[in-house]
Amino acid sequence: MLKRLLLLLPLIWLAACSTAPRAPTSSSGPSFGGNARYAPVGFDQLPDWKAQQSGTTLLALQQSCKTLQRRAGWGPVCSEAARLSPDNAAMVRQFFEARFVPWQLRDGASNTGLITGYYEPLLAGSRTRSARTPYPVYGAPIDLLSLDVSAADRARSVLVARRAGAKRLMLVPGKTSAGAGEFELNPTDFANDGRGKTLKGRIDGNRFVPYYTRAQIAQGQGVNTAQVLAWVENPVELFFLQVQGSGRIQLDDGSFLRVGFADTNGYPYQSIGKWLVNQGQMTLGDASMQGIQDWIARNPSRQDELFNVNPSYIFFRTLGHPEGGPLGALGVPLTDGYSIAVDPHYIPLGSPVYLSTTYPLSTQPLNRLMHAQDTGTAIRGALRADFFWGYGTEAGMYAGRMKQQGSLWLLLPKGVNPPA
Repeated sequence: MLKRLLLLLPLIWLAACSTAPRAPTSSSGPSFGGNARYAPVGFDQLPDWKAQQSGTTLLALQQSCKTLQRRAGWGPVCSEAARLSPDNAAMVRQFFEARFVPWQLRDGASNTGLITGYYEPLLAGSRTRSARTPYPVYGAPIDLLSLDVSAADRARSVLVARRAGAKRLMLVPGKTSAGAGEFELNPTDFANDGRGKTLKGRIDGNRFVPYYTRAQIAQGQGVNTAQVLAWVENPVELFFLQVQGSGRIQLDDGSFLRVGFADTNGYPYQSIGKWLVNQGQMTLGDASMQGIQDWIARNPSRQDELFNVNPSYIFFRTLGHPEGGPLGALGVPLTDGYSIAVDPHYIPLGSPVYLSTTYPLSTQPLNRLMHAQDTGTAIRGALRADFFWGYGTEAGMYAGRMKQQGSLWLLLPKGVNPPA
């Protein structure tokens, strides 16, 4: 959605998507998928491979295996991983070397791409609205509906749909006018990021129309049918909670409420950092999360103007696991410092990925065996990744400043090839 150098905020996965590997074949040459190129290499070509602290990365793999063990070629690997102890780093490294093949990723002629960071925010809030906590964290509105439309159908000017469930519509093939219980729509009325096929909208008479924008929702449109999960103190932190996609809210009694992505109003994310740069309000180098927060503090009267640059709005749901990391797109808890969000068109979700980059605002190497457990709307391309730093203020400082270049190696079990 956004070009790499224009992504000025860390973005979290908004929708789950899995990519199954190809059927195993024998291949010693490079494999291609779109602009991506995959070339098998030896572990000795991974920077600092022998220095890896493998215990935590094994625990992350064991989490991924809750899903991976059902995929072709992964069952024996996951069974063996379950029997290993994270305390024996040498044995863990030997396991990866014996069971996996590293595939170096290239995007066209390039072997480096943008590595950003994200984290799990902590907000102060309450179950009840008060002068201290006036800002609502909304669940998905009842009137927010989804409709899957193919690329071919999106080129048509009139489609007809009918209800297929409480929150879903389905197309009625061959019709151009609505009958009883049906709704007309023009697909070109809906925002399109060039990739998604799901339209988000609402019923207006006998028409299916786009859902409300962020600015309209801020004025109270649509959310009269949405449950308020909590009320929070700070609207800026609430905006960044939406950017991250999940977080924790500390309530009045000291307990924590964990919330995660439930749905979106269907509009592509627009970078408020990019807008500030284009308006001459800050430089590209200052357009970090912290830089944007500082700008808002200096320009409080323009806060809503800035937020409404991004028409996308995220609705949340409460999560039932108060401990551990937030759930990623793979459906397992993320591991602080060992999970990344990737583009699943090029990196199958759950796969180990060796990352070679640097720490934020630094040339200090950051070489680590990560795990592709999440996705994000701005994470596009074979060499694009979002590094999960964990939970709280310190993690947010790292995540907000991370805009590094890095290289990736996809690790797949022997006999499993990269995606076509």
